[in-house]
Amino acid sequence: MKSEIRNSKSAIRNSLPIGIFDSGVGGLTVYRALHERLPDEHFVYLGDTARVPYGTKSLATVERYATENARFLESHGIKLLVVACNTASALALPAIRDAVSVDVVGVIHPGARAAVESSNGKRIGVIGTEATVQSEAYRRSISSLDPAAVVIERACPLFVSLAEEGWAETEVARSVAEHYLRDLRKSDLGALVLGCTHYPILRGVISDAVGRDIPLIDSGDATADEVQSLLEIRGLSRPRAPNADRVRLVCDDLDHFYVTDAAQRFAKVAERFLGAAPTVLEAVEVWGHDELRTY
Repeated sequence: MKSEIRNSKSAIRNSLPIGIFDSGVGGLTVYRALHERLPDEHFVYLGDTARVPYGTKSLATVERYATENARFLESHGIKLLVVACNTASALALPAIRDAVSVDVVGVIHPGARAAVESSNGKRIGVIGTEATVQSEAYRRSISSLDPAAVVIERACPLFVSLAEEGWAETEVARSVAEHYLRDLRKSDLGALVLGCTHYPILRGVISDAVGRDIPLIDSGDATADEVQSLLEIRGLSRPRAPNADRVRLVCDDLDHFYVTDAAQRFAKVAERFLGAAPTVLEAVEVWGHDELRTY
């Protein structure tokens, strides 16, 4: 009987979704990577669109926003939390881990590890928002993995607007990428980290600017690798459904999306990023979720 109860609890736990939060829409690229890598899993995504951007906020404010987001998602029943925001990953991971009882995966360390593995001892470039670059989080993470690594960082703030406005393949985007990155072409890079979740949308123009032979490290893909490994280690993988042969589409009704403001704009940008708008999208407030749902 005890064994049956244990197995039942384990099945319920494993069937819970994976939580993902970002300060806005950029984390949708991480959601897409996770969805593609783990098609049997379900996801709950929170975009804190009422309080974006996080990059201009103080450490204390980023920690407060991030822990409120984490508690909100945990209150909806998740088995693992992915922090898809580079700023929150850089500044608030310890506070987030203290705030929730599930495993937490950020996007910076997986991206740093993938860059070190791909660079073949050459220099590693990192591009991101001004806040992420100023935090030096990627530099520290890369150095912890390879103390001899030479890291070159560049802030590329206009890339976010270009991605959200659907201008990723325009001459404007190419001109901006060339302005930001032309000196990196001469830096003998072994890898370039896309240190903002918006940047994979501009992969083509970024690759043209730095050279097509330079590996681009998508932190979303690297994070999906880490999540897959962690689920296997923890024994948390979702059982395959009887209809698992059916191709599950992004944003279908098995995945739930929440935003703290501007739901219509979120849906519009999601369609640009993912090719589909969320089927289940709800505007919510994230504070006041300290009482967690238990299973």
